[in-house]
Amino acid sequence: MVVPPDTAPPDNDALWARSLHHSHEGSPALVDVSLAVREGEILAVTGPRGSGKTTLLNCLCGHLLPDDGEVWFNSVPVHTLGTLARERLRRDRFAWISSSPDLVPELTAWENTALPLLLRGESHRTAKATAMEWLDRLDVGAVTRRRPATLLQAERQRVAIARALATTPSVLFADEPTAPLHRADAAQVLRTLMTAARSHSLTVVLATHDPEVAALADRAVPLLDGRHAATATLSGAVGPEGRPACSLSA
Repeated sequence: MVVPPDTAPPDNDALWARSLHHSHEGSPALVDVSLAVREGEILAVTGPRGSGKTTLLNCLCGHLLPDDGEVWFNSVPVHTLGTLARERLRRDRFAWISSSPDLVPELTAWENTALPLLLRGESHRTAKATAMEWLDRLDVGAVTRRRPATLLQAERQRVAIARALATTPSVLFADEPTAPLHRADAAQVLRTLMTAARSHSLTVVLATHDPEVAALADRAVPLLDGRHAATATLSGAVGPEGRPACSLSA
């Protein structure tokens, strides 16, 4: 849903944002983007590459501060938190899956998966058991003692997804999580991801340019050129043969 400008933040565990603006080196990446995500909902943020999906997810999780606008989680104003508070929020309540796995090269697959749990203070025994369980669920149980450099790209991505799911986050941010996977692998991983989200009542914000992936979500918010595509209008630019070009503006 698009959030009206006079709406107050909801008093629940939903993720909520209003009028987000963000620029990269002077180039607008987000322009007046608002949304609300219900607890336990799977929301797809859709659009072509360069439409602002990754920037939006980074602002929602507190990795980036918007130039203007508000982000709230569980009645906490993420946009006003300091750096350390936002880092704790991402460690304790959020999880992130990117399109390229960011694993610690010196650690084995199970150690990478268990690392966030250990940082939270869980025991070595519990963290390892949880890590092994999720690696098995993602069909990479056979590589638990191997380091990232010895794994295939698809195996590394599964380990990264297992690491995110092992923390049972309140909100899981997934930025093109199956991009490096072949179609059959992607389908299996998506089934596991969606099943875990439903069974653990995770709130998921999923960025994708793939309509088949977006169709698995409860609903979708389309972006184009950093704006809500559904609310954009045609500009007056002239395209081929003198017809108006289909570029978007607010």
